[in-house]
Amino acid sequence: MAFWSSTSVFTSKVPRKILFMFTLSLSVTYLFYSLMSCYNSLQFPLQENYVFQGRLVTEETTFVTLREKLYSTPPGFTEHTDPDRTTESTSRARDHAEAEERTAGWIQITAAEHRSGAPEKERLEFSTTDSDLRPNCTSDYGVKKLPQAIIIGVKKGGTRALLEALRVHPDVRAVGNEPHFFDRNYEKGLDWYRELMPSTLEGQITMEKTPSYFVTNHAPKRIHSMARDIKLIIVVRNPVTRAISDYTQTLSKKPEIPTFEVLAFKNRTLGLIDASWSALRIGIYALHLETWMQYFPLSQMHFVSGERLIVDPAGEMAKVQDFLGLKRIVTDKHFYFNKTKGFPCLKKPEDSSTPRCLGKSKGRTHPKIEPDVIRRLHKFYKPFNMMFYQMTGQNFNWELEEDTEIRGSRD
Repeated sequence: MAFWSSTSVFTSKVPRKILFMFTLSLSVTYLFYSLMSCYNSLQFPLQENYVFQGRLVTEETTFVTLREKLYSTPPGFTEHTDPDRTTESTSRARDHAEAEERTAGWIQITAAEHRSGAPEKERLEFSTTDSDLRPNCTSDYGVKKLPQAIIIGVKKGGTRALLEALRVHPDVRAVGNEPHFFDRNYEKGLDWYRELMPSTLEGQITMEKTPSYFVTNHAPKRIHSMARDIKLIIVVRNPVTRAISDYTQTLSKKPEIPTFEVLAFKNRTLGLIDASWSALRIGIYALHLETWMQYFPLSQMHFVSGERLIVDPAGEMAKVQDFLGLKRIVTDKHFYFNKTKGFPCLKKPEDSSTPRCLGKSKGRTHPKIEPDVIRRLHKFYKPFNMMFYQMTGQNFNWELEEDTEIRGSRD
C-alpha cells in the first residue's frame, strides 16, 4: 500500500506530458537494442562478397561448398579399408590435396575479379574443370604433347602408307599434314609445334611424319634437343626406284622439266652421275644416317622396308608396333591389295562407305627409263647400299631388283 501510495503521489506531481516522453524514450531504446540483437544473430557478412550460384557468400563458404561437392561421400556409402589399396588411397589423397590447392587458387582469382569490377558474365565462366585445373586440356578430353615418335624419312619411300596404317591403331594419334618443323618452321618454337599435335589420352602416342627431316643436316640436333629418347622411324626403298618415283612426282607438277636421263648425269658420255640432284642424293642413305647416329643410337631407330610394306604390310606393321611398344592391333585383316594402284589399301572402316586408299598422287605409272641408265645408277648406289646394310644390320637386297626398274614399275 505504501508503494502504490508513493507512486500516485509522484505521478500526481509530474506533468503527464513529461511522463509520456519518458515512457516513449524507454520504448524506443528497448526496440533499438532488440533490433541490434536480432541483427547480430543473423550474422550478415560484413567482408567483401561475390556471386556464387546466384547468392552472396564469403570466400571461405565458397571453398567449403566446392570441397563438399568434389569430395563428398554419397549417401549410404561406407568406406572400407583395403590393405592392398594403401598406395592407391595415398595417391588419391595427394591428388585431392592438390585439387584443393588449385580450387583455392581459383577462388582467390574469382574474388579478385569481382573486386576489380569484372562483369558478372566473365566471373561465371570460371569453372573447376577449366584450364586452371587441367592445363592444355582440349574439347576432346586429351592433352597436346610433343611427339614421342617421328617418321623422319624417306621421301617416296612409303611414309604416307605407313602413317595411315598406324593411325588405325587406337593408341596412336598423328598429325595428318607434314609439319616441317625441324627443317622449315623451327623459329616458330616448340609451343607452336605442340599446338599442331592432336590431343592424346593417357597411354596414347603422339606422332608426326616429315620425310625431309632425314636429309636435313640440322634436324638430328634439333630433335635431340627436344627429346633425346624419341623413337625414329625411317622407311627406305631401293634408291633407284625411289629416285624414279621422285622424278615422276615432279614431272606430274612440272611437265616441262628435262628427262630423267638428262638430270641424272653430269656427263652422260663419261657416265658421271650428278649426285647433287636431290632425287639421287636422298638415296645415299648411309651418308644421311651417319649424321643421325651422332645424336641417336640405333636402338631408337627402326627401318621399314618400302618393298616389304607393299608385299607384306601386316608383317612390317607388326615390327613397327613392337618398336613403338604397342599391342599388335593392325594386322592382315586391315589390308587388301588394290590391283589398279598396285599396292595395299586399308579396308573400309565400319563407319565409312569407301576403303581408305591413298590418293591419286600415289600409284603413278613411272616413265620408261633407258636400261643403261638404270644399270649405271645401281652401280653408283651399290657401295653406299653395302655401307647402309652394315650400319643398320639389315640386308634389303636391293641389288636383286635391278630388273624391276628396267621393266618399269609403279610409284
